[in-house]
Amino acid sequence: MEPKRFGRGRYRYFAYPLPPLVQQLRESLYPPLAAIANRWRERLGRGDVFEPELGAFLARCFAAGQTRPTPLLLRYEPGDYNRMHQDLYGRIAFPLQVAIVLSRESSDYTGGEFLIAEQRPRMQTRVSAVRLGLGEAIVFPNAVRPVRGPRGDARAQMRHGVSELLTGERLTLGIIFHDAK
Repeated sequence: MEPKRFGRGRYRYFAYPLPPLVQQLRESLYPPLAAIANRWRERLGRGDVFEPELGAFLARCFAAGQTRPTPLLLRYEPGDYNRMHQDLYGRIAFPLQVAIVLSRESSDYTGGEFLIAEQRPRMQTRVSAVRLGLGEAIVFPNAVRPVRGPRGDARAQMRHGVSELLTGERLTLGIIFHDAK
C-alpha cells in the first residue's frame, strides 16, 4: 500500500479462477445486492440496470475490457492503516461491496476500525467507525449512495478505509463485484 500512498499494510488480489469459497460468496451475495443497487439507480435516475446474476454482470465488465478480478485479502499489522478511498477500477462499477473480518478483535488485534465517510451535498463530511468481530461482514457503498433531501434524492459521496492498527494482525476478505481494467 505504501508505494502507492494508499496507507500501510499488504493486500493481494486473487486471480482467476478464484478460490471456491471466494467465488461462492461473490456469486451468492451479488443477487440481493443487485436488487438494492437497482433501487438506488432508480432513485438517482441514472446508470445501467445491474443484471440479476453475477455471471451476466461480469460478462458486461469483460466486454468493457475489465477482466482482472478484484476480490482481495488485506493484512494489517501494528501501525498499518488504509486511507479513505473508493474502489473504482474502470467505467463499470458496482455500487456495493463487502468486507469480512477474518481475525478476532481484542485477542488477535486492537484498533483497525472500519471507517466510512459520507459527504452529502452542502454538508460537512460525516465519518463512522465500525468495529467488526471475527466472521462479521459489512456491506457498504463504494462510491455514492442515494440520500433523501428536501428536493428529493441526492448523491452522497462515500469513501472507506481502516484506522491504524494498534496491536496484532487483522486479516480481511474484500469482495468487490466489478472487475478491473
